[in-house]
Amino acid sequence: MVNAVISGLGVALPPSTTQEEIWAGYFAQHYTGARKALAQRIFANSGVRTRQAAVSPLLEDVSDWSTERRMRRYQVEAVPLGKAAVSRALADAGLEAGDLGLFAVCSCTGYATPGLDIMLARDLGMSPSVQRLFVGHMGCYAALPGLGSASDFVVARGRPALLLCAELTSLHLQPPGTRADIQQIVSHALFSDAAAAAVVTPQDQNHSGYAVREVAAVTDTTTADHMTWEVTDVGFRMGLSPQVPSVLSTHVRALVDDVLARHGRTIAEVDGWAVHPGGPKILDVVQEQLGLDDEAMSASRGVLSAYGNCSSPTVLLVLDELRRREHPPRWIIMLAFGPGLTLYVTLLEGSTLTA
Repeated sequence: MVNAVISGLGVALPPSTTQEEIWAGYFAQHYTGARKALAQRIFANSGVRTRQAAVSPLLEDVSDWSTERRMRRYQVEAVPLGKAAVSRALADAGLEAGDLGLFAVCSCTGYATPGLDIMLARDLGMSPSVQRLFVGHMGCYAALPGLGSASDFVVARGRPALLLCAELTSLHLQPPGTRADIQQIVSHALFSDAAAAAVVTPQDQNHSGYAVREVAAVTDTTTADHMTWEVTDVGFRMGLSPQVPSVLSTHVRALVDDVLARHGRTIAEVDGWAVHPGGPKILDVVQEQLGLDDEAMSASRGVLSAYGNCSSPTVLLVLDELRRREHPPRWIIMLAFGPGLTLYVTLLEGSTLTA
């Protein structure tokens, strides 16, 4: 059977600012008294040092914009960002846009028709016969089911596929009336913008990279209200219960153990961990439940510090960090979490692959 291999990655980031600058220059003005002290602690303890914004509140306050206006701006900002990430991923894999059989896009922060998939396929010169898939409103874990779909296409059709994850969370800054909500403070302290793309090719095309061995998931629908992403008249509003880490702690070990066991592996044999950095407490819970040392979590914590939580692209940013190391890992577990509550895991095996 043909194996699907991640043979190229590409990242594109909008302008960056420090957490201190965005706190002092914007958010500190919207709280008073004890609430301000609490918000400042949340920002300081978020694990985020720098973050990116296509529409920075330091330059342009979108908090009172209608959803329609935000969606129009999404198209303006997301197209060039997505184009840059896709172009870099194709160059990394040594492919042309016209070689692709499938173009999959994940995004929960903007919608339009024609959407990113159509606009980028046109602008980048993809074939008129390229198949397209748009994955929306799955949130932070969307990259992994997107990767699973791209891999399934590659295995079934023997043709290359490309996955793009593009999120502009900066467009969903909420108006002052909601800023007193602690869940909104946490969201505003964590979330950031980014685009990341992955090229998936058949192993028999003589590409090196990471073979996608399995994609698996578990959803605990009894906690469906713990993480929400609601469409309102003033953008999309995040709901984020403090109970999320506790739910993850219940499921993550069994999910990882089950996937590894099916491939004759154990946690001790995994030398690369790409854990979606939803926040420092989520990383703490995963580290504790899986019995990982600080080095195993360093790429995930480093991405949280340098880029923030960029929703769906973030786990691909961690993968990119791992593969750029002097000694890249052989076995990688990718983990991502989101509404449902849903946990996704992907097992990758890296090697130089030949036909």
